Amino acid sequence: MTGGVILLRTPRHGDDRGWFSETWSRARFSAAGIDSDFVQDNHSRSEPAGVVRGLHFQRPPFAQAKLVRCVRGAILDVVVDLRAGSPTFGMHHAVELSADSGDQLFVPPSFAHGFVTLQPGTEVIYKVSAPYAPAHEGGLAWDDPELNIAWPVKAADAVLTDRDRNWPRLGDLDTPFVGETPMTLSVVDLGRING
Repeated sequence: MTGGVILLRTPRHGDDRGWFSETWSRARFSAAGIDSDFVQDNHSRSEPAGVVRGLHFQRPPFAQAKLVRCVRGAILDVVVDLRAGSPTFGMHHAVELSADSGDQLFVPPSFAHGFVTLQPGTEVIYKVSAPYAPAHEGGLAWDDPELNIAWPVKAADAVLTDRDRNWPRLGDLDTPFVGETPMTLSVVDLGRING
């Protein structure tokens, strides 16, 4: 799997009723380089701003690609390269996703993923390419200084589960992933792709 993280600009077609948006099309997404077979949809709601969920991943054979979108409020979505041997191992990309923009983020397998809510009552929906497998679950410390992520919340103010507070730091992580290509972030306008 390449290091292709993709920010998808999802067009909205509006009129006096509101708008319509096609959020998933196998043909259109395949043309954009996304050939994942999604098997499950997840939906989270976070009441306060400052909720941190992550950084999560699943080990093979249940490694997950994700297609993430924010349907209410806004998040800072973060992806960290976990591929040993990659020139971007331990580096990250962070993008804001919001209900207002409708943008989506494709996260390939072999990357840790997490987000922090920027507004109260934020809801996130994401597709995954493998079912939840607790025995294969892994995580990375969200506030590891080595990751150098500019989270918009102080550690003392972040709302996390005990599990998410106790994931290992990158230096202590035994990653199951390998790769030789650098992590990239490309932007794809789905309105320009025929499907």
